Amino acid sequence: MQTQTIQKFLHTGPRKLRLVSDIIRKMEPLKALDVLEIIPKAAAKDLGKALKVVLANAKQQGLDISKLTFKKIEINESMKMRRFRAGTRGRAKPYKKRMSHIKIVLSDELESKNYLTPVAKTQEKEKKQVKKQEDLGKRKEKNLKA
Repeated sequence: MQTQTIQKFLHTGPRKLRLVSDIIRKMEPLKALDVLEIIPKAAAKDLGKALKVVLANAKQQGLDISKLTFKKIEINESMKMRRFRAGTRGRAKPYKKRMSHIKIVLSDELESKNYLTPVAKTQEKEKKQVKKQEDLGKRKEKNLKA
């Protein structure tokens, strides 16, 4: 089962949020929450709030929080506020204040092969090798008969 949250129009640039989200992407959500409190960036505070919201949503749905994993963390660009700063000789220097959207999806399912244990990965490789050897044996038999 999945649970998600979308935080819109955060007054933090998407590049700053992506730097922090890349740090926590492969962690467990509860561990990521602890790490976000330590990171000395303002974007970590915004991402931590969004993570608390999605964990609260999961708890409300009756999911076991300790078994959750990140399925997706998206940091998208929102609108830009155009502003001007005074320049030399009476001119205006334009700049943009960027905003972001955060989408966090948590899941308690192990869907992809990335979550396989090392033992399961080696067993999967062995199965592929055995299948290749069987295919080669069948090809040789066909060639000998022909």
